[in-house]
Amino acid sequence: MSQHIVIPSPIGNIYVAGTENGISRIQLMVEAPVSEQDEIPSFLKDCVDQLNEYFEGSRKEFDLQLDFGDAPDFHKEVWKMVKIIPYGRTRTYGEIAEIIDHQNAFRAVGHANGMNPLPIVIPCHRVIGKDGSLTGYYYGLELKRWLLSHESPGQYMRQGDLIEDLQHAV
Repeated sequence: MSQHIVIPSPIGNIYVAGTENGISRIQLMVEAPVSEQDEIPSFLKDCVDQLNEYFEGSRKEFDLQLDFGDAPDFHKEVWKMVKIIPYGRTRTYGEIAEIIDHQNAFRAVGHANGMNPLPIVIPCHRVIGKDGSLTGYYYGLELKRWLLSHESPGQYMRQGDLIEDLQHAV
């Protein structure tokens, strides 16, 4: 049985859902009121605690059981690579496509990234255009910039500052 909670954060309320099989959905900036926090199932509490630690600046990686349900295998492959992009770093859609051995599939990588059901935990905000531009974030480019600046304060002020060398590829 799926359960959910809505928590406050510096970027607005966040909806977190899952089952004992894992976290299945995170939605940012939801209009729903914050949930009563009396009894939170342990599988949701771990996620809530780790998200709070991320926003406090003490968590750089998430250690959660994830449930992607019946998502296409290609999407799961992209999300697996996106999940390992280091905190405070970026990769391009083309780099991700190359790493998963689909060199010309950068648009498909972008589509999979846009379908990511677990933003922040699967840090799709760390994927950028090949020219360093902030492109394609479901929640808007200002939030993408905020998240990148949160992870590396002062480093992501100009779009051109975002691109990484291929030698640092995942």
